[in-house]
Amino acid sequence: MVGVCLTFDNGPEPEVTPGVLDVLARRRIAATFFLVGQKLRDPAARACAERARAEGHAIGNHTLTHGEPLGRRGAAEAVAEIAETDALLGALHGPDRLFRPNGGGGALGPHLLNRAAADHLVAHRHTMLLWNAVPGDFRDADGWVATARSMLRDARGRVVYTAEITSPKRVLSPGESVSINEALVPVPKAAVKAQYGWKPGS
Repeated sequence: MVGVCLTFDNGPEPEVTPGVLDVLARRRIAATFFLVGQKLRDPAARACAERARAEGHAIGNHTLTHGEPLGRRGAAEAVAEIAETDALLGALHGPDRLFRPNGGGGALGPHLLNRAAADHLVAHRHTMLLWNAVPGDFRDADGWVATARSMLRDARGRVVYTAEITSPKRVLSPGESVSINEALVPVPKAAVKAQYGWKPGS
C-alpha cells in the first residue's frame, strides 16, 4: 500500500475549510494545511486555521499573497512574503516551521525560490515540504477524483498529495469521500521529512 501525506494549499477559506475538516475528522485523517498569510487577517478564516490546529493538523506557511513565485521576485519582496506570513501565523506555526512555496499550477523548478528566500528559510530553520502529486482539482472540478485515484494506483513509494482550498467548486458525496480517503494511510512524519522535506542545517 502506498503511504500518503495529504496536504491542502491556499486556504483558509471559511466556505470550504470547515467541510474539509469535517471529512478529515470523520475519517480520522491528519493533514497539513499550507495557508496564505493575508487570508489570516479575516477573523472567520483565522478561526478555520485555529480549528485545524486544535484538531491536530499541521499548519504551514504558503506565502503572504500566493502571487508570482518567489524565484521570480526581488530579494526583499520574496523574504517579506515568508516573514510576514510567519508573523501572521504566530502560534499556529508548529516547531518545524513548515513552508511550501507556490509554484503556479504545481510545477517544480528554480522559479520556486530565489537565493534570498532560500537563505531566509535556512536562517529561520524552516522545513520545506514540496509535492509529487497534484491531481489538478483547481483545473478540473469534475475529473480530479479519477486523476487522484490513478496517481495513487500508479505511485511508487510515498505520495505527497496536494489539493487546493479556494472556493466551493464541487462537493464530494459521502461515498466519494470514503472511497478516496480509504486509500490514505498514516505516514510517519520522519519518513515524509526524510523523503520530501528539507530541514536546513540538520
